[in-house]
Amino acid sequence: MAAATKDAVLGSAVELAREVALGLAEQPSDVGEHLGLVVEGERLVSHRFACTARGYRGWEWTVTVARVPRARTATVCEAELLPGPDAVLAPAWVPWADRLRPGDIGPGDVLPFRADDPRLEPGWTPSGDPELDAVAIDELALARARVLSPEGRDEAAERWYRGSRGPTSAGSLASAAACGSCGFLVALRGSLGTVFGVCANEWSPDDGKVVSVDHGCGAHSETDVDPVPSDWPAPDPLIDEALLEIVEPEERAEPAATGAAPTDAAAAAEETPEVDEPAADEAPAVDEAPAVDGAPAEPDTDQGP
Repeated sequence: MAAATKDAVLGSAVELAREVALGLAEQPSDVGEHLGLVVEGERLVSHRFACTARGYRGWEWTVTVARVPRARTATVCEAELLPGPDAVLAPAWVPWADRLRPGDIGPGDVLPFRADDPRLEPGWTPSGDPELDAVAIDELALARARVLSPEGRDEAAERWYRGSRGPTSAGSLASAAACGSCGFLVALRGSLGTVFGVCANEWSPDDGKVVSVDHGCGAHSETDVDPVPSDWPAPDPLIDEALLEIVEPEERAEPAATGAAPTDAAAAAEETPEVDEPAADEAPAVDEAPAVDGAPAEPDTDQGP
C-alpha cells in the first residue's frame, strides 16, 4: 500500500481546525500555537494545537479534517484532546482487587470472598475417633470451614519475623533480654507458638501484638535500669548537736614503769577518804545544853567520858 501524500487543501485548513479547537476549550486562551499536522491517510489530515490549560501540560488539541475526491473544501471529521509525547498522564488503571494493599481496609469495608485462596485449606472433618477429634477441635481449634494452609502459615511467619516485631528491629537489638523469658508473653497454639507469642504488657510498645520469642523491648519483666553514677559530690554527713550528748573520755593515771601494779586492797585504801582524829592531849568535846531564860547552861553529867 502506497504511503499517503500531503494534501494541499487539507494542509491549509489550519484556521478551520483552530475554530473547532476553540469551540472545545473552556477558555480561548487554552488553545495555543499550531504544532503541525499529521497525515493519517489518503485525503485525511490531523492538525495539532498546544493545550495551555492548567493541569494538561503536554496535551494537544487534535482536529482531523478530510475531503472527498476532486473536492476543494475540507470537512471536519473529529476533534479531541489527546496526550502528546511529553504529556502528564495518570498511572495505568489497575483492578481494585490487585491494587488493594494491607492496611487499606477501613471500618465498614468488606473484602470479596476468594474460594481459591492459596493461604487457606479445608478445616478438620470429624473422623469419629474421640482422641483425634478432641485434639483437632478442642486443642488446635481446627473445626472451621477453612484454616491456614502451610503456604499461608509460612507467609505469616516470614512476614512477622522480618517485620518490626522480629529480632532485627532497632528496639530488639537495644534490649537486654528476649521476649522468650518475659512473664508477659502469651504463647500461641500450634506450630506458630514455637516461634511467636502475644505481648500482654501495657507498658510495652508491642502490647497486644504478635512478637517473636527472640524479640525484645525495654519493658521486659526481669530486667532493671542500670544504676547511673551521679555527677554531684556526696554531701557531708549532717550532725545535729542539739540531740547528741557529748561525753568526754576520763583520763586515768598510768602506774609507774618500775613499780608493781597496785593490789585491790591498796587501791581501796587509796580511795578511802582521810578522817581527822583528835589529839591525845585534847579532851573530848562535851555537848552543852542550851541556856534557859538567861541562866548559864549546866553540863550534862549523864554522858560518860
